[in-house]
Amino acid sequence: MTAEPPGTADTPPATPKPPRPRLPLWAAVLTVFPLALLAASFWIGRLVRPGGDDWCFLPVLRDDGVSGMIGKFYLHDNGRVANALMVALYGAGGVPGHQWYATLSGLLILAVLWALVPAALHSAGRTAPRGVPLLVASMTAAVFFFATPNTYKTFYWPASSVSHTVAPALAAAAVIPLLRARSRRGRILALCVAAVAGLFIGTLSEGTSIVAGVLLCTALLLSLRSRPGPGRHRTRLWCGVALAALVAGLVIIYTSPGSRHRRDRFGTGATSVVDTGSLADALRTYGDILGTVLTTWTYLGALAVGVLLGLLLRGSDGAADGPLRARPLLPALAAVAAFLVSGYLCTLVTLPAFEHNMLTYGTRTWNDYLFLFVLLLAGLGALLGTALRTRARAAVPLVTGAAALLCAAVCVGLFVPLTGLAHDMDVRARHWDRQDRWLRQEAARGAEVLPYAPASVGQMRDPFGNHGRSVWPADCTARYYHLKRITYSTQPVPGPPH
Repeated sequence: MTAEPPGTADTPPATPKPPRPRLPLWAAVLTVFPLALLAASFWIGRLVRPGGDDWCFLPVLRDDGVSGMIGKFYLHDNGRVANALMVALYGAGGVPGHQWYATLSGLLILAVLWALVPAALHSAGRTAPRGVPLLVASMTAAVFFFATPNTYKTFYWPASSVSHTVAPALAAAAVIPLLRARSRRGRILALCVAAVAGLFIGTLSEGTSIVAGVLLCTALLLSLRSRPGPGRHRTRLWCGVALAALVAGLVIIYTSPGSRHRRDRFGTGATSVVDTGSLADALRTYGDILGTVLTTWTYLGALAVGVLLGLLLRGSDGAADGPLRARPLLPALAAVAAFLVSGYLCTLVTLPAFEHNMLTYGTRTWNDYLFLFVLLLAGLGALLGTALRTRARAAVPLVTGAAALLCAAVCVGLFVPLTGLAHDMDVRARHWDRQDRWLRQEAARGAEVLPYAPASVGQMRDPFGNHGRSVWPADCTARYYHLKRITYSTQPVPGPPH
């Protein structure tokens, strides 16, 4: 018996894949900049201390457990069941849970972006040198975290981050199985992920649900113009499952007692949100938000790293059969339109809760669509870089150098305000720790009413903020320390003698 030669009528010979090009040295050096920025931000996370809503979450978790937290959200606060579970994950650890949150959530979002970039390239029939996806992921993550008007609420405050920072990243992660699916089992897995993720996002964040819903509807409309084939059918089915699950999650929120209580508190019924005055106010506010975002130069870092990606892209051997196989111009324009529409809808829904301070206290809600904005900038940059590489080869070295310098400058520009925030967080952490020890000691001795000196960072609400005029959340803080009441004080607790 002789060995059968490779390649028969039933099994064609396997063609070895050509080795992927190595990462250029300059790109490896450039990757150090965003990674160093992220590492520094993770280290700063040790300075986080509870504040704002955390004062009310921690006693509930301590006294009533996870079920009590779910009941609080569903019955009284806002109906966000998945949000309650996320709060329980970090809140169960107490103060250390808050301190580790930035590192763990930052690594999670970085991992999602790191996996999303090659998955999208694979679906589009493109490949990039090894290491380039990490450069793109770390740069876009740094821009998303730190170009925002309020980095503390975006990145360091867990109660805000789970709803408006982690939520859009989880929605993006749900797309990866669809982009990678090449077998029947993979396609079934992608559908299961779409159903679970849609329901989870729907009960986690209304803003992210709006953005995801607009994108899903946009993808379904684009599928009408894509060429017929199994890829189009699979994309439609996946989008339909994800959209149905998303709507189911939103229905759970909207019909919950907590959501009804929230609507009554802010006076936002189904008709008040869509009346002429509300639509016009939301449009003006959204215009102001876009003015702020589009004039923040550090967002150019996402565009620049996208240009570098486009300059380094190459075509892969296999024909793309994924949802990104279409010509890029129409999907790019549709993505821009989806960003504008979803951002406006998010502003319309959240404006009643931040009617007078959407551009200050309410900036954390922008992240629901700013995550899409950062990805959109990177994608448009990749299209621009690809066009330059194919049509203006002589300009490639100059554009590469300019884009790399811009990425480095953005990282430096983001690091400077981060150091100032770290100083403010350190001051508050020292004050918080001294006061925490003193309040616990006095409560253990039987005290029932104690003074409290507020200390805030990142426009956070603390008991007796605004020079004592804002009482909330004093009752929650008193419960946290097993006190009947706390009173306003301007004298901080003295530190230990040296």
